[in-house]
Amino acid sequence: MQFSDDERVAIETACGGPVVTVRQRRDLIREGDRPRGVNLILDGWAFRYKTLEDGRRQIIAFYLPGDLCDLHGYILKEMDHSVGALTPVRYVEIPRDRIEGLSMLGPRLNQALWWDTLTAAAIQREWTVNLGQRDAIERLSHLFCELFFRLRIVGLVEGNCCEIPLTQTDLAEATGMTPVHVNRMVQELRARGLIRWKGREFEALDLDGLCNVAMFNPTYLHLDFEGRHLDANG
Repeated sequence: MQFSDDERVAIETACGGPVVTVRQRRDLIREGDRPRGVNLILDGWAFRYKTLEDGRRQIIAFYLPGDLCDLHGYILKEMDHSVGALTPVRYVEIPRDRIEGLSMLGPRLNQALWWDTLTAAAIQREWTVNLGQRDAIERLSHLFCELFFRLRIVGLVEGNCCEIPLTQTDLAEATGMTPVHVNRMVQELRARGLIRWKGREFEALDLDGLCNVAMFNPTYLHLDFEGRHLDANG
């Protein structure tokens, strides 16, 4: 979707607040906190998670640079989940009144905000399918494919290489497996010649093959050019 000059200025103004830096493995916001606005990730990786009373944690979303965390979360009285920093994170908190102001400026901005919300819901639905229906190697492959495609759309992939700063424990908490099982599946994907993953460096050696294993269809990410009929003329 292409915005007019005035709309771009409005977006830049809304996102022009002070930059907040959070250290790795610290929380941006915690369950029970009152949300004040919407956090826009500038740099680094964050994640949404829930923790049980006995300490077990489920990762339920990853946030990459350019992502908005819980676009309409400020409507709620308190957070029902936490958002933490997987890596050092830089973000801007967009106040509620600025988000609401953007939505009032016209159909392009309003649709862009709804696009973000609906895409986040689509990703969450796919994660539910991942946990409920795919087996272990399909589940892990699908997560790798999703992250790869999302990183590529924001320019963080070179060739078939990118950074995935996740530990096997992180992957386990996102896929409902144990770290030991995750390790086995990673080794299996390596043995099949589908991936190379060392430290943070990830390479999709055979992206089509990885997508086939995962039965991955990127349609739910809505990466194609949406809203052409609402494009500004200049």
